[in-house]
Amino acid sequence: MTAPGYPGARPRRLRRSPALRRMVSSVRLRPADLVLPMFVKEGVDQPIPISSMPGVVQHSRTSLRRAAVEAVEAGVGGLILFGVPTEKDARGSAADDPDGIVQLALADLVGEVGGDIVVMTDLCLDEYTDHGHCGLLTDAGEVDNDATLARYASIAVAQARAGAEVVAPSGMMDGQVGAIRAALDADGYPDLPILAYSAKYASAFYGPFRDAAQCAPQFGDRAGYQQDPARSVGEALREVALDLAEGADAVMVKPALAYLDVLRAVADAVDVPVAAYQVSGEYAMVEAAAAAGWIDRERAITETLTAISRAGADIILTYWAVEVARGLAAGR
Repeated sequence: MTAPGYPGARPRRLRRSPALRRMVSSVRLRPADLVLPMFVKEGVDQPIPISSMPGVVQHSRTSLRRAAVEAVEAGVGGLILFGVPTEKDARGSAADDPDGIVQLALADLVGEVGGDIVVMTDLCLDEYTDHGHCGLLTDAGEVDNDATLARYASIAVAQARAGAEVVAPSGMMDGQVGAIRAALDADGYPDLPILAYSAKYASAFYGPFRDAAQCAPQFGDRAGYQQDPARSVGEALREVALDLAEGADAVMVKPALAYLDVLRAVADAVDVPVAAYQVSGEYAMVEAAAAAGWIDRERAITETLTAISRAGADIILTYWAVEVARGLAAGR
């Protein structure tokens, strides 16, 4: 029986062999589309495995450089750096300290691979505060939006001076992109791009990341400033529009898989690059299921990344970036 309405049509004809499927595929991942998240820990001389994220480590400065070179050799498009300082305080002082771990490691990366890969920095405070929240707190224990903006502006300048090629504010404070753009422009960095975490949800999928960055909130949660998963796509589009109006050069949806509808809507609405973050929980679920023998690991990785790309992502942050880039280069 032929397909209804099309005499003689058989869609399966174009699926008969791997080579034919590759030739007619309309969604194609490229190594340059991928960004590798990397953690660097102060005061260690060997990488430390993260138990909830098999294959991912907290790097030393030395192992970070080696891993960056491997990413370049694989053809990965970018790196995004997260710092784990030894000392934390209420204002996250290490975040903009010129001698803080991120600034030092950032300079290492720029010196090692700058020009061969895009070196990006996450811009937030949760990894640096002793309370684990993304901003400064009021006496009542609430995040103070406007006081936090001043800290973000200072962090942006510190990261720019250390060599960041893109800064990526992730704290979901109102007005953060505008404050960062103004600070960068005033300090002589008008051409430094901002990748805004514009639609970042209060998600259950961040747990392993909080192990990696040692940044779990010491009380409460981040639902007061991250987006509510139960809200409509329209709210995400509003957040995106606000960030673009303030000077964002690219926008991000985070997490990826549970928010493919949001990703598609954002991609349809804007004419700037759209990133999606395949977060730690997504990574850990696949790795755990594969370790138990319940799924085909390589196929699951490829399928999830293809879905994210199909939904509209131009850039995908994934902990599998190097592995996938190598596979793509080998034609797998």
